[in-house]
Amino acid sequence: MGIVKPSKEIVFVNEKTREAWRKTLRDNPDLARQLLRAKKDILENAFCGIQFPKRLIPKELALKYNLSNLWKYNLPDAWRLLYTITTPNKVEIIAVVLDWVNHKDYERLFRF
Repeated sequence: MGIVKPSKEIVFVNEKTREAWRKTLRDNPDLARQLLRAKKDILENAFCGIQFPKRLIPKELALKYNLSNLWKYNLPDAWRLLYTITTPNKVEIIAVVLDWVNHKDYERLFRF
């Protein structure tokens, strides 16, 4: 079994992402239910997603957000929640939501 460490909290990379999350929760009940489940799972275990090897992190994301790690949480209907994990004080783990994308946007982002 892999690493199991809870995330102290889940934050959003910026206000635009926080507002998009709120809008999705309000306007898309099916996706909202899955995002809330992902949030619960990540709070219970920050490492529950699939970590991308550093060489596969898209350069645009790495530069834009100064990423040293990138994780994906697979959602139903080919949606993906993208997040990173930070340890601001070497003890606590915080998950930072970067985005959630459908399959088409995911393929475009990762150039599949």
